[in-house]
Amino acid sequence: MTSPSVDRDELAALYLEQLPYEPYPVQQDALLSWFTARQGVLVCAPTGTGKTLIAEAALFEALHTGRMAYYTTPLIALTDQKFQEMQDAAVRWGFSADQVGLVTGNRRVNPDAPVLVVVAEILFNRLLHRSSFHFDEVSAVVMDEFHSFNDRERGIVWELTLGLLPEQVRTLLLSATVGNAAEFVQWLARCHQRKLELVQSSERKIPLTYQWVGDQLLSEQLELMAAGDDAARQVPALIFCFNRETCWTVAEQLKGKGLLAPGQQKRLVAELEAHDWSQGAGPKLKQLLLRGVAVHHAGVLPGYRRIVEHLFQQKLLSVAVCTETLSAGINLPARSVVLPGLLKGPPGDKKLIDPSTAHQIFGRAGRPQYDNQGFVFALAHEDDVKILRWRQKYDTIPEDTKDPNLRKAKKALKKKMPTRRSSEQYWTEAQFNQLRVAPPAKLSSRGALPWRLLAHMLDASPDVELVRNLVSKRLMPPKRLEEGQKELNRMLLTLWRAGYVELEPRPPMGPDPLSPILPAGSPPGEPSDAPASWQPMVARPTPLLQKLAFFRGVNPLYGVYLVNQLGMADRHERLQAMESVLEMPGSVARYVRVPNQEELPPGPLATSWLDVKLLQLGLVTPEQLGAGEPPEEPEERRMFGEERVFVLTLAEKLRMLFDYDFPGVHSLQTNPVWAAGEVLEFGGDFNKYVTSKQMQKQEGIVFRHLLRLILLLAEFEQLAPPDYDPGLWRDELRQIGDQLTACCHRVDPTSTDKALEQAAQAAEPKW
Repeated sequence: MTSPSVDRDELAALYLEQLPYEPYPVQQDALLSWFTARQGVLVCAPTGTGKTLIAEAALFEALHTGRMAYYTTPLIALTDQKFQEMQDAAVRWGFSADQVGLVTGNRRVNPDAPVLVVVAEILFNRLLHRSSFHFDEVSAVVMDEFHSFNDRERGIVWELTLGLLPEQVRTLLLSATVGNAAEFVQWLARCHQRKLELVQSSERKIPLTYQWVGDQLLSEQLELMAAGDDAARQVPALIFCFNRETCWTVAEQLKGKGLLAPGQQKRLVAELEAHDWSQGAGPKLKQLLLRGVAVHHAGVLPGYRRIVEHLFQQKLLSVAVCTETLSAGINLPARSVVLPGLLKGPPGDKKLIDPSTAHQIFGRAGRPQYDNQGFVFALAHEDDVKILRWRQKYDTIPEDTKDPNLRKAKKALKKKMPTRRSSEQYWTEAQFNQLRVAPPAKLSSRGALPWRLLAHMLDASPDVELVRNLVSKRLMPPKRLEEGQKELNRMLLTLWRAGYVELEPRPPMGPDPLSPILPAGSPPGEPSDAPASWQPMVARPTPLLQKLAFFRGVNPLYGVYLVNQLGMADRHERLQAMESVLEMPGSVARYVRVPNQEELPPGPLATSWLDVKLLQLGLVTPEQLGAGEPPEEPEERRMFGEERVFVLTLAEKLRMLFDYDFPGVHSLQTNPVWAAGEVLEFGGDFNKYVTSKQMQKQEGIVFRHLLRLILLLAEFEQLAPPDYDPGLWRDELRQIGDQLTACCHRVDPTSTDKALEQAAQAAEPKW
């Protein structure tokens, strides 16, 4: 092993010598830049250009010099994958696998190792608490998939991390191609005094061929692509749809087509027999897989998705029909990418997919280890294919033909001329070409400062100037920077009025500025009442601020608010409240609406507190609470010009009172649903539940919802409502969690055990 005194030229030579193959140009340029740059490198290159090999150089250097290094990713799933890859690399270099650790906040493996693979939030946390973590020993930070800087929710964590990194820590940023790489490097140097060298390339290791297909239906195109020997075949292929239901429809269209190569089906049968396909979408998925066709999206149970990924990686499948979420990170190596459509959105309001999404999708074509060419096919709408075929047939008969039979045939054809439908939206070859040549997305600061992140920073230091300084340096236009400062003031006022911080100087907010938001229902005032000239300099945490640390799966202000409300709630009300904070796609939410009051009567929280308070405040009418005569039929109401009055759900009442008490709180989404509650009413029989609701094609969404609720229950266990026995509260929530866990474990033990592992570590707050 190399001593810590080895110079970087020797390290560069040593690293290049151990590579199994000659690096191609962008890798070589990036590696040479890394071993010579003072503060680091930004590498921008297309998907599939081997950026992992570049990343490993920073870890190779840390291990050989006895220093520390961090490898950050935006996704927990990607972190797990990179952890295994980096452990394998360490062993390959002659070190122990234990020299590489993993810390995600929910999972810790070898947490004291010199090389740590982490999610971005962990690194940010350590930078805020430098006295507890020794960055003097850190030589490098690698930020993989750095184009996630653009993510509205999590990109800000990487952004602020860059602003907090000590000068001596070198950074290696690895990104897909972006449109403003040079500008970004200049911004880093100007605002954060971090000077990075830029290495960028638009060349792919596996070049792509693009083709517009205007004369073939999807099933016909796939049969053409699957024809011939292995060299001629253009499969395996990923078919990208922008709707989970559409994925199943497309897969069914391909089920009867000859897509498998000789010998594939026999191997498939053997593989499939090793798994249970009796539940949910299993029978349907198995029939598709036997024909070489897979479906892969969030609506498919994770256990089934793992099988699909294994089969695809074994080259046993010809086609995987998937949504665009697969374009980020999942390893399904494909020779071709097929887009049956280019529009995304609700019916009647679909829009052309954005260039960034399109480039991510295109980049999935071409397997470096198998292919020398990748293929991207975009298909015309089936109506346009039919119109084109009709036109070709119609034009074969001359307009001036004298043959009476041909004239009769042409006339008959004209009567059958297909047309575009007014109810459909269409796309064109020109739009496909527009996506091909569109410049890559630019990096910019997008999301607002998250509440939990602000609380996190104030807990580390009450000096508001630290936060204000970082907010002032965000990569955005001046007007948005100015608005960001105003929003920071509003957030601090909200925390102050809720009793989470003490502000200096105190805000001048009228006759009773000390009136806190809690208890719920007190007059709120407006956070914007403070003069524009007022600037808080110190936000000193009160003991209450620690409560915000307990919540990661929900806006922390809303999490604490719910705890304070739920002491008098019954079991059904608690489930409704907690389910409402978990995101549920609209396509599934319509299946899991909260039952009406006759089926699910209001509980004590609604009848004894919320209904009374909302009426007192004038926020609702008695009819919205279900009072008065039974609702008339819609036809009767229309006769009298009345609009239908919808009875509010518990989740809507809770949100209404929160919005009154906490005006202007951003980044909070609630949605009344009744999924976990009804699963438990089915005795925890998940398959019976989804089958009764005909949700087999979306069962993965419901399963994920249950797992997320198990994690959320573990967070809520840590705080008890006021005047409520903490032990009793914990036992009641754990009983619900145990029932949901048993249900999920019967469906997918692997995914459930992983969720339980996360829940077990939620017991200690992590700033």
